[in-house]
Amino acid sequence: MLMRISSNKVKSIKQFFKQELKDIYPIEEIQGFIFLAFEHYLGYSKTDVLLNDEKTVSESELLKFNFLVKDLKKQKPIQYILGKTEFYGLNFNVAPGVLIPRPETEELVEMIIKENKDRNQLNILDIGTGSGCIAISLKKYLPMASVFAFDISKDALNIAQGNALLNDVEVNFEQVDILNYNEFSHGIMLDIIVSNPPYVLKSEKELMQKNVLDHEPHLALFVNDNEPFLFYKAIGAYAKEYLKDNGILYFEINEKYDHEIIAVFKEMGFSNCSVIKDLNGKNRFLRVNK
Repeated sequence: MLMRISSNKVKSIKQFFKQELKDIYPIEEIQGFIFLAFEHYLGYSKTDVLLNDEKTVSESELLKFNFLVKDLKKQKPIQYILGKTEFYGLNFNVAPGVLIPRPETEELVEMIIKENKDRNQLNILDIGTGSGCIAISLKKYLPMASVFAFDISKDALNIAQGNALLNDVEVNFEQVDILNYNEFSHGIMLDIIVSNPPYVLKSEKELMQKNVLDHEPHLALFVNDNEPFLFYKAIGAYAKEYLKDNGILYFEINEKYDHEIIAVFKEMGFSNCSVIKDLNGKNRFLRVNK
């Protein structure tokens, strides 16, 4: 049962979050929820939240905090509740039809930008774009590049197109099933292909957090155990046809299968493959040079 917020004061709202959510989330995460909620509903900065305990809010605003906590108790991701998130310093709208962008994916974007910032006239393709976070961030910080993005989901593409407008960039979005890419041909040779494809095995579902399993799109997360490298193989085949000589493939990968994924690409004729660790020391990214 959800308790009532004891008063209209900021300090009461903060205490309400901590009391109601303490058995579900660690305190650091609850504190993050508080900051996000006050910024979203009232435009408060973190400093405002910390220094204005005695400030009061209206009854209608109080109700918004109450409903937010109710949804958080159901372990619904706060990004879906608020309908937005931040990625690589940019704002993105999100909904249950797209994955919530992860910090590791920011690392992937950072790597691509650093390694290619001095190159001009780049053609970049993001496969499985989802919210568009990778494609849009690359276009924002590599403005001379032409950026293309594929996704099988029309709903995801609608969200991604809205995010491109939100961030004032031009990305060429196309509804494409990469597993049947021969049905689509744009005829453009690419310098870079990037993808964060589905790579979690269905047998690993039990290891996933409940808020991810219950709310995020399984289509973007999971692959069958008997075809763990399905999307890597399809993207590799696409790259054989559309990636320029000396072009680069960038991937997020399942850390448990880094050697096997490298073997897949070597078998396809890609000889220069390297695994890169994320900030947590996990084998998270794969760079493949054609």
